[in-house]
Amino acid sequence: MDLNELTGRIIQAAIEVHNTLGGPGLLESVYEEALVYELESSGMKVDRQVPVPINYKGKELGTPLRVDLLVEDKAIVECKAVSENNPIFESQVLTYLRLSERKVGLVLNFGQRYIKDGLRRVANGFDEGDAATAFEKGNERRDAGAQR
Repeated sequence: MDLNELTGRIIQAAIEVHNTLGGPGLLESVYEEALVYELESSGMKVDRQVPVPINYKGKELGTPLRVDLLVEDKAIVECKAVSENNPIFESQVLTYLRLSERKVGLVLNFGQRYIKDGLRRVANGFDEGDAATAFEKGNERRDAGAQR
């Protein structure tokens, strides 16, 4: 399963949780537990509260960060249940991605009236080959449109 399909499935599970439990109004831990249930019920591997070690000048610090969910060993999910989105949530996920050398993460804020308003996808870099291919395809489309 590629990363786009994986994050799509996580988002669908989050929508189901939000529709079933409602939101806002419950604790983050309740939404997290329900999301784990949805993901595992669909056959996905989910780990909760995964430690992410921090290395400082070659020394592993004694207090690791904790990722709310790690899905299929690929996607990091940070669950929130607050009334306002904060850009620090995306920075937090990007830090987790960099430290764990993963590519994609999601911030899911169940404290919003509509889950779509509390959803943020965070990417940690692009493969140079993929970026070059996307750039070339964009140029091809632009050039084809100019020829019409």
